[in-house]
Amino acid sequence: MPRVVAVVGPTATGKSALGVAIAAAVGGEVINADSMQLYRGMDIGTAKLTDAERSGVPHHLLDIWDVTQTASVADYQARARGRIDELLAGGVTPVLVGGSGLYVRAVLDRIEFPGTDAEVRGQLEADLAEVGAPALHARLAAVDPAAASAIAPENGRKIVRALEVMALTGQPFTAALPTYDEPYYDAVQIGLDLPTNQLDLRITKRVEHMIEQGFLDEVRALDAVGLRDGVTASRALGYAQLLAVIDGRRDLAAAIAETAQATRRFVRRQRSWFRRDPRITWHEPSETLLADALQAIGASSRS
Repeated sequence: MPRVVAVVGPTATGKSALGVAIAAAVGGEVINADSMQLYRGMDIGTAKLTDAERSGVPHHLLDIWDVTQTASVADYQARARGRIDELLAGGVTPVLVGGSGLYVRAVLDRIEFPGTDAEVRGQLEADLAEVGAPALHARLAAVDPAAASAIAPENGRKIVRALEVMALTGQPFTAALPTYDEPYYDAVQIGLDLPTNQLDLRITKRVEHMIEQGFLDEVRALDAVGLRDGVTASRALGYAQLLAVIDGRRDLAAAIAETAQATRRFVRRQRSWFRRDPRITWHEPSETLLADALQAIGASSRS
């Protein structure tokens, strides 16, 4: 067996279920690599598996942050590697599952994250407040097109961080990423994807199902414990749109449509990120998916 197995790819492709199935087949345990599933209470809107859906397979790094906490990939990296090392020491195969590309690479590859500088960060945040995220995104696109293509134009927090790294290091944010031949762990990566028209339909149905499950009530409950104060959590797909519904700034039908459309844009960025990695073996959901994935894992262990 490889020391670590990763299941990656765009959202809504079935990664969580496949990760559970692989872990059950190899006697492994799941390590979450979805940045929004790190937040407590963000369950329906992030498609977090229920206890029943986990089928008795232990899951790690779910529900570790309050919604008021700003996400930190460096913090996640330390936690994930610590847990993976514990599992490996016990002879258990870690199965890393998620679609947050930078978080996956932060675990699997040799990446060191630059620190932060209060003065530089303060100036960039002042610029963000003055001109807005799209204008700052255009500035980023001019100096680091690769980073800009991976960051949504409305994601001011990530845009500020990318520009901060460039200011501190003198290099584009993407230059801090190693090439694909500098692994931290011996790993095999299973990519899961669907044709665009099929995935678009699945995303629409998924958002509608989340509403039926009580997504709006989940956002109301999180709003009561400080969701709006969370720089990261309040901007998550669906959560930002439903906060607007709660405020009366948007009706529910519009919020559903906007969430589905924003998710489809996010899928395009995920594909752009993951398809650059030549180490990923790609698969589509099918009746033989688990067998195909296990075969790819076995082939990697023999190579």
